[in-house]
Amino acid sequence: MITRSTAAGYAARARHRRPPPRGKRDIALNKRSLFLFCGPFAALFVAMYVAPIVYAAVSSLYVVKRSGLGLAPPTRTFEPFSNFAHAFGDKDFVAALERVALFAVVQVPLMLLLALGLALLIDARSARGKGFFRLAAFMPYAIPGVSAALIWSFMYSPDSSPLNGLLEPAGISIPFFDDDVVLWSVANIVTWSWTGYNMIVIYAALQAIPREVLEAAKMDGASALRIAWSIKVPAVRSALVLTAVFSIIGSAQLFNEPAVLQPISSGAVSSAFTPIMSAQAAVTAGNYPYAAAQSVVLAAVVGLLSFVFFKLTRRGEPR
Repeated sequence: MITRSTAAGYAARARHRRPPPRGKRDIALNKRSLFLFCGPFAALFVAMYVAPIVYAAVSSLYVVKRSGLGLAPPTRTFEPFSNFAHAFGDKDFVAALERVALFAVVQVPLMLLLALGLALLIDARSARGKGFFRLAAFMPYAIPGVSAALIWSFMYSPDSSPLNGLLEPAGISIPFFDDDVVLWSVANIVTWSWTGYNMIVIYAALQAIPREVLEAAKMDGASALRIAWSIKVPAVRSALVLTAVFSIIGSAQLFNEPAVLQPISSGAVSSAFTPIMSAQAAVTAGNYPYAAAQSVVLAAVVGLLSFVFFKLTRRGEPR
């Protein structure tokens, strides 16, 4: 016979064993799933991205000192401003920053204008063979940067340049590796390689424009040029800003193309032609803290320029 006290005990144990509410179990399960899915990415992100940045920032605060005869091993001393003062006083590094800035000011707008023009042409209603032209414009991007630079180094070679061979009957010879021309020879390679990528991004943004808007503008008598200027270009503004920021960052990281052209440039492309090449030269010399300081300066400059660019391009946008 079950007494009242026994029944009360069973009820108490049942309440104690009652599973938690479904909402709490779902939250716990979601947290566990989030950790399982995002944990590997977070670990790799910290190990491969955050940790090197922190290590470079810390290394830039030290200075490598060697004895006069170089017999004793080098020592590292904590001097937080020494490497940065050296970087801003290094004429080669400052010249590399100015060279890359000039490169970005000229090459990035021209490349984006070309990409925008190609995207608008392919998006036109009267365009034929859109798939072929999209693929043809994108193909240079599919070629690795070093391979593209090797191809163009053959095109630029003073001894075997087919371009100058074609122009020779007209008495024209392009000095691809003159000091005043070599930067634009590099810019041509970058433009050839990346215009198709930017075109695809802008073309994808064009596909998001409602067809009803374009049809309404056409019914109102707007020409194709008017539709492109007044509707399509404003609609892809975000894509243009995105590709511009990526291109600015890419310009600061310029390395592959000038490094490949350096052996045949007759000294026009120096070991400090770009900031990344200058940092690489410091690494080759064994001065890792100075290379880290140059990298930190370059990252700070690029971050500041990207922030200012975003602020300027977001003016007038509705909040």
